[in-house]
Amino acid sequence: MEGILCRFIMKARFIMYSQIPGPVGIFDSGYGGLTIFDKIQKALPEYDYIYLGDNARTPYGTRSFEVVYRFTRQAVSKLFEQGCQLVILACNTASAKALRTIQLKDLPLWDASRRVLGVIRPTVEAMDRISRSKHVGILATSGTISSDSYTIEIEKLYPHIKVTGEACPMWVPLVENNEFHSPGADYFVKKHIDHILSRDAGIDTLVLACTHYPLLQDKIYEFLPEGITLFSQGERVAGSLTDYLGRHPEMDKRLTKGGTSRFLTTEAAGKFSEAASIFLHYPIKVKQIAID
Repeated sequence: MEGILCRFIMKARFIMYSQIPGPVGIFDSGYGGLTIFDKIQKALPEYDYIYLGDNARTPYGTRSFEVVYRFTRQAVSKLFEQGCQLVILACNTASAKALRTIQLKDLPLWDASRRVLGVIRPTVEAMDRISRSKHVGILATSGTISSDSYTIEIEKLYPHIKVTGEACPMWVPLVENNEFHSPGADYFVKKHIDHILSRDAGIDTLVLACTHYPLLQDKIYEFLPEGITLFSQGERVAGSLTDYLGRHPEMDKRLTKGGTSRFLTTEAAGKFSEAASIFLHYPIKVKQIAID
């Protein structure tokens, strides 16, 4: 009974503020989603944004479906409470393990007029156009690879494309410890590039299916054979959101356009601000919040 009452109160609160224009919410388990935020903000600079990083509970990549769903649900709820009308799950693991359940189960209970979108679908939609050989490799966290989300989504749209996934568990720590340019990163980058290409020599497109991985791009190119395309999600997700808002003017009207950005974290604000400079290359002000 208590749970039902809480859901009723939450739904009433969301609906009460559902028609009040608000910012675009961008959620990630940590810092990596800043690479998505950066591209979205550059493509749509007139909009207001709230970025939320659940740094206190990162990484999500090794966690179960149940835990990732619970954490992501809490984060989306918090962004809705902050007035967001549209939330982008910039985290591939959250998109893989939580997006569909939130869309089908939670949004109708909270506020069916709001939207939660992910990064997997826009990426998948580009694959048939980009890959000539129709052999695609997915470089991602263990959680995203084990979910088979990319394989499932690509097979739905393009059953003729062969998909090979490769988990790269050390790549996120390399980025977050600012070691992605160091000689020490060579072993871990080369290891996974060599391994995925040995499993399918026909691969001509590699997808960086983790928001941290674009920072490893220069290092990856050092070990990538000629003729292979490295696909980074940021610009594609930004383009997809631009298209979405063009096709849904009713949602566009519900988004405020003051050109502002706010940054929230569940970890220490100073720590987040310092690490964010690796991804954004400019200083930001950060507020620490709790979402559990």
